[in-house]
Amino acid sequence: MEYLGFLPVLLLVGMAAVQLGLIAYTAQQAGTAARAGARSASLDRSAAEGCAQAVSGWLAGRTGCASSFGDDEVTVTADVGIPSVVPFWDFGPAHRTATMPLDR
Repeated sequence: MEYLGFLPVLLLVGMAAVQLGLIAYTAQQAGTAARAGARSASLDRSAAEGCAQAVSGWLAGRTGCASSFGDDEVTVTADVGIPSVVPFWDFGPAHRTATMPLDR
């Protein structure tokens, strides 16, 4: 009987642990997408395509990239939406930026 009363607390703690793991994984994927997008843009290719190809397939639909060019460098910002395990919680996207020199 005591176990049944404590079960919701255990489920909430378990879901929170899984959610923290998803947040960390999504942040890592956003960094990878930003670097791949910057590398792609520095070689005169599409930064958005480089970003989308660098992330896991189930996160590709949640990925957005924006690039800006300077005199001799390109900066790409990747936004990857964080999936939610806990209902009614929205964590927004993970933002990461990468800068690479232009290859001319």
